[in-house]
Amino acid sequence: ISTIWKHPKGGEWRPCINTSSGGLRESNGYLYVEANGGLNQQRTSICNAVAVAGYLNATLVIPNFHYHSIWRDPSKFKDIYDEEYFVNTLKNAVSIVDKIPKYIMERFDHNMSNVYNFRIKAWAPVQFYKDTVLPKLLEEKVIRISPFANRLSFDAPPAVQRLRCLANYEALRFSNPLLTMGETLVARMKEWSANNSGKYVSVHLRFEEDMVAFSCCIFDGGYKEKEDMDAARERGWKGKFTKRGRVIRPGAIRLNGKCPLTPLEVGLMLRGMGFDKSTSIYLASGKIYDAERNMAPLAEMFPLLQTKEMLASPEELAPFKNYSSRMAAIDYTVCLHSEVFVTTQGGNFPHFLLGHRRYLYGGHSQTIRPDKRKLALLFDNPIIGWKSFKRQMLNMRAHSDSKGIELKRPNDSIYSFPCPDCMCRVNKSDDSRSSSAT
Repeated sequence: ISTIWKHPKGGEWRPCINTSSGGLRESNGYLYVEANGGLNQQRTSICNAVAVAGYLNATLVIPNFHYHSIWRDPSKFKDIYDEEYFVNTLKNAVSIVDKIPKYIMERFDHNMSNVYNFRIKAWAPVQFYKDTVLPKLLEEKVIRISPFANRLSFDAPPAVQRLRCLANYEALRFSNPLLTMGETLVARMKEWSANNSGKYVSVHLRFEEDMVAFSCCIFDGGYKEKEDMDAARERGWKGKFTKRGRVIRPGAIRLNGKCPLTPLEVGLMLRGMGFDKSTSIYLASGKIYDAERNMAPLAEMFPLLQTKEMLASPEELAPFKNYSSRMAAIDYTVCLHSEVFVTTQGGNFPHFLLGHRRYLYGGHSQTIRPDKRKLALLFDNPIIGWKSFKRQMLNMRAHSDSKGIELKRPNDSIYSFPCPDCMCRVNKSDDSRSSSAT
């Protein structure tokens, strides 16, 4: 494992977010946002809210987490993040409070739904906030934006990007119970991986029932799988997939690389990339669909495979068990500290980890991102031999290594690409691109 990354992985880039400030000016009013979605979509909302509040010189109210029928997690901000640490880290950049003063809320009968709500289109430029939102903020002294996920363009002036960097990479720290549990599991994984000098591979596997159902892909579960998936789609997305005229082509979805990888496919891919039975694997996932049948081949290929449920006792996991975001936060911590992270499906979880790992590991993500279109062709090729498959997998692994260090381009997320906005090239203090981080 320790020889997998050939590209320079330390000393290329380092964090260089300027945390100093000329002091806060008098606030223009209060900004209240509703963060919707799961753990990492909410994280996007929080960081963007910090950036918008700083840009508008507003006081940010600790974001409210919107309860969602899919995620079913009633956790509040302080359940997931260390609120005091968040406020303190940002105190020189943005004023943050936990509630709007009573004298202001009196005008709205102490009812948040009476406060003017902005419906902002996705990826709105910062100029929109200045031209449209600021005048209303000055007039009302408090505004609400709901929903708020993805309501700010990826491209913004350096001062706004700096606030995003500061919020995501420095201010957001998991709450003490979550951090302690996550770090305990990291220590256990390192102990479990003693034969590899404490190094382990983390794999983000998306093969939960709702993911399989939403993908509309067909796997090898026959009639029972079809029944299960039809029922899950109707439960989660009433009528969305059965609308008249809607045509679903599972074969085309697979060839387009949009199907979640099965545990068996993940196992074959990793074996092809050179990971053997002695490799310790941490599997980050929810409840795997038909787990007994689907997980058997992966567990056989990697007998040192662990999950949070295997590493921790039921008593230890009890405070987090029925909260999807808290369980995801534990997975996030264990994946963050692995030598290799393997992503098998898109989404906010791997996107944030990609950036966070770059921030921690000298700009290199140390992440394997497979080409799923190519994988679909290889897995469906009945005459391919192991030697040929392995060569393709090693090439895929090498490609991920070469893409470990990447600079943010326009329309890329700063949460996946922290260079050069949040990081500076080492020994190149005159690098003009790094000036945007200060």
